[in-house]
Amino acid sequence: MSIEQPVPEVGAWYKANGGESFEVVAFDEEEAYIEIQYFDGTVEELDLDAWNEQIIEPVEPPEDWSGSLDIERDDYGVDLGDTSHLDWHNPLDDFDR
Repeated sequence: MSIEQPVPEVGAWYKANGGESFEVVAFDEEEAYIEIQYFDGTVEELDLDAWNEQIIEPVEPPEDWSGSLDIERDDYGVDLGDTSHLDWHNPLDDFDR
């Protein structure tokens, strides 16, 4: 019995053999290689045979985009929880009529 593997698609996320999820960042069909990047930023190159030997399943991309950026929530440069719409300033209020 042969399992139909998904064709690697650049920008799509997958999981192999129930392990970590990864994104396909490059696919060269002529050279038969696939470059993948894990959430933590690690890049790995697979040949097409190695891709086909694994059980690959498509998955949703992670919600937190900061995985490979090695930054903490406090480093985002904004305080995401303590602002109110009342704190906002409309620059049009400064124009003379």
